[in-house]
Amino acid sequence: MQKKNWKELNHLQIGKYAEYLVKMEFILYGFDVFTPELDHKGIDFIVRKDEMTYFDIQVKSSRDLNYIFFSKSKFELRKNLYAVIVIFTGESKSDLYLIPSLTWKKKDSLFVFHEYKDKKSPPEYGLNLSQKNLPSLEKFKFENVLEEFSKK
Repeated sequence: MQKKNWKELNHLQIGKYAEYLVKMEFILYGFDVFTPELDHKGIDFIVRKDEMTYFDIQVKSSRDLNYIFFSKSKFELRKNLYAVIVIFTGESKSDLYLIPSLTWKKKDSLFVFHEYKDKKSPPEYGLNLSQKNLPSLEKFKFENVLEEFSKK
């Protein structure tokens, strides 16, 4: 049996794969991981460092560099909410980025907010993934941010 390429997985499969991949990364770094029974608040899972410190995690994935968004109604900017972005490249490589939600307070070409006043779409926080913006994303590499994340 041959292993599938990322490109062969459908949208739901790649999203679920990314979520489990990120959960396992947190576990490997010594965090406890809890999955809510309902995902009605946009929280994919919760990581706990100790009895007093926990973080809500929202995972998004992309096979290529494109636009990723979080609905404002389910991604309220706060200190203990983080986004993890998984970018699948090539046949088996994936890059993980751990981004504090408060990063969206300082909008730029990478981190954007769309109000969509008087439009059909609800307001959203977005991430413009592109070759041009990729260097700005580097400081959010999972391993790098996790060290600071662990000190909180």
